[in-house]
Amino acid sequence: MSRRIFNKTVLLASFAASIVFTAGVAKAQTVPIKFQLDWRFEGPSALFLVPVAKGYFKEANLDVTVDAGNGSGGAVTRVASGTYDLGFADLAALMEFNANNPDAPNKPVAIMMVYNNTPASVMTLKKSGIKTPADLNGKKLGAPVFDAGRRAFPIFSKANNISNVAWTAMDPTLRETMLVKGDVDAITGFTFTSLLNIEARGVPASEVVVMQYPDYGVKLYGNAVIASPKILKENPAAVRAFLKAFTKGVKDVIADPAKAIEAVKARDGIINTELETRRLKLAIDTVINSSDAHKEGFGQINPPRLALMASQVSDAFNTKSRISVDSSWNGSFLPSAKELDILPKIK
Repeated sequence: MSRRIFNKTVLLASFAASIVFTAGVAKAQTVPIKFQLDWRFEGPSALFLVPVAKGYFKEANLDVTVDAGNGSGGAVTRVASGTYDLGFADLAALMEFNANNPDAPNKPVAIMMVYNNTPASVMTLKKSGIKTPADLNGKKLGAPVFDAGRRAFPIFSKANNISNVAWTAMDPTLRETMLVKGDVDAITGFTFTSLLNIEARGVPASEVVVMQYPDYGVKLYGNAVIASPKILKENPAAVRAFLKAFTKGVKDVIADPAKAIEAVKARDGIINTELETRRLKLAIDTVINSSDAHKEGFGQINPPRLALMASQVSDAFNTKSRISVDSSWNGSFLPSAKELDILPKIK
C-alpha cells in the first residue's frame, strides 16, 4: 500500500471514529431540570425523591434537582418566574395565578395529575360537638390565609349550606395547636398533614372528626406536576422522559411506602420515619389511589370535571378573569395508558 493511500485510509478512519464519539456524547448528554416541591420534605415528597434515589431520572438522561417548598402558591410563582422548570402544586393555585395574571409571559400549566382528589378537609375534635358540615354555622375556623382548604371553603360551604363562619389566621405551625387548645372550633388543612399533627399534640385520631372535601360534594383536583411553557416548547422530550421516570417511581412508592421513606430521610435526617410513613400511606389511600383516580386513570383528568372546577375556583377565588381550562392543563406529554396503569386494587 502506498504512503498516500495509507494516509488517506488513516484520515478516513479517524473521521469515522470522531463521528461515532460525537454521536455517543450527544446521546449521553444529560438535561438539567430544577424541580420545586409544594412543601418541605415529608412523606409525600417520596414520590419525587424515590426516582432520584433509584436513578430513574438519571437513566432517562435527566439531572433532576428537587427542592423543598413553602406552599403551592410559591411553587407556581417560581415556575412562572423561570427559576424552576417543573414543580408540584395545587391545581387551584395554578388556576388562580393564571386567571389573575392574564398577561404574564410564562404562565405555568399542569401536565400530570397526582392527587386526583383535593386533600383538603375540615377537622375538629369530637368534644366540640361538631359532627356534620351544618354544625359549622356560627363557629370559629382557623387556617393560614393561603391554605388550600380555606381558599376553597366557599365551594365547601355552598355544597353544604354553610352561611356563617368566622376565620382566624395563623402560621401553619400553630394551626393544630390552636385547635387542640380550643382557640378555634375547627381548622382546614390537608388530611394527611393536619390529622397526624393533631395526633402529635396528644389527641388520638379516634377523637378527631374529619370532613374530607371530596366526601361532601367538593370534587376538586389536588396537586399536579406543573411545567413552565419554556421547557415544554424547548425540550418536550425531556418533559416526557421526566413523567415516564416519575411514574415508574410512583409505582415503587405505592408498592412499598416504608422503603420509600428512606429517600426522604436521606434529604432530611431529622424526620420521624414512622410518622412520615403513615403520612405517605394516608396520602396514597385518600388522594392517589382513590376511587376517582381509578375511574380516570393515574395522571389523567376528566374534562367535564376539570371544567366544573375551573368555574368553581373562578367564583370562590374571585379571580380577575375567568379561568381557562386550556391554559391550566396539557395532557399531551403523559406516558402511554399502559405505562400509567400503576394503581393497585383498592382494598
